Amino acid sequence: MRNRTPSPARLLPWIVAAFSLLVASMASSQSLSVQPLNVVGSVSPADWEAYRSRFVEDTGRVVDTANGNISHSEGQGYGLLLALAAADRRSFEQIWHFTFTELLIRDDGLAAWKWDPAGKPRVTDRNNASDGDLLIAYALAKAGSAWHEPRYTTAAQKLAKAIGKSTFSRSGRSLILLPGVLGFGSGDRPDGPVVNLSYWVFEAFPVLAALAPEYEWSRVWRDGVMLLQQGTSGRIRLPADWISLQNGLQPQPADGFPPEFGYNSLRIPLYLLRAGMTDLEWLRALKQRWSAENEGVAVVNVVTGQVRERLTDQGYAILPAAFACALDGTPVPDSLKTFEPSLYYPSTLYLLAKSLLGEKYPQCV
Repeated sequence: MRNRTPSPARLLPWIVAAFSLLVASMASSQSLSVQPLNVVGSVSPADWEAYRSRFVEDTGRVVDTANGNISHSEGQGYGLLLALAAADRRSFEQIWHFTFTELLIRDDGLAAWKWDPAGKPRVTDRNNASDGDLLIAYALAKAGSAWHEPRYTTAAQKLAKAIGKSTFSRSGRSLILLPGVLGFGSGDRPDGPVVNLSYWVFEAFPVLAALAPEYEWSRVWRDGVMLLQQGTSGRIRLPADWISLQNGLQPQPADGFPPEFGYNSLRIPLYLLRAGMTDLEWLRALKQRWSAENEGVAVVNVVTGQVRERLTDQGYAILPAAFACALDGTPVPDSLKTFEPSLYYPSTLYLLAKSLLGEKYPQCV
């Protein structure tokens, strides 16, 4: 008899909608909801080719050009997501092949975070990075649904289960996402657990919840929003990249890391916008800080408020423009409409922001 049980890929849109309603009801005091992007077709072929030719090798390795030309699970996840957004199935398969053969070598089903072309062996650190795992699983799930490819959906489900099993952890009353399996828990360091709020890829949570419903994705989502609100409640109103949650106390900058809102945390507002979570009051506060009349996008000491570095690359400059569009309907300046790739990270942020604008706010571009 034919099995009539619906596949995870076919159930995905329905479960995502249910997750969005659940999260919205849990966070109703903030009027939040999750509205994931459709993704496919949101990056133009020309923009993707400019990115692919610069940062993606024919082997499918995504190269971090400002970090010793290493590759990492984050970059592979971004590469998959952008290839999907450009509807480039060939490049998607190449990037996935490299990711599967070179990084998915851990016994727990998670990806090793770092691959170094100068290293022997190439994987010089087998620890995982949870944001990379989330991005890879999310891109695979979206591709499996869009292209009706069960191979991608199955891989996404396996990775989603590994994320839930190995990186979800309790801290007091909160359920948190550890940045990695090793080195960040309360048993690993005196100020543990330590988290990085930019690892919460909010748009991915409802999609992965559909594939691994036995884990509390909505709880991790909700508690991540609560930690962000706590971490931005001080005078400076910026979270540190690395945050200590020792003994369930008020989040504090973690020991051994600069107490800065830096390159990691720049992604937080972008992830919020991409998930449709525009009602957070903090976004307007950050929009004001990043306005041309104030300090612009910058690396800031969250204790003193001192600006250490102002970031002017196109990939950073588009972030406040995306805010202005999403929150106030302000058109994106002409100077930011043409992609001019420079380094891997700001170029990636640019395409993630531009894909958001093209799909949800086409009137701005």
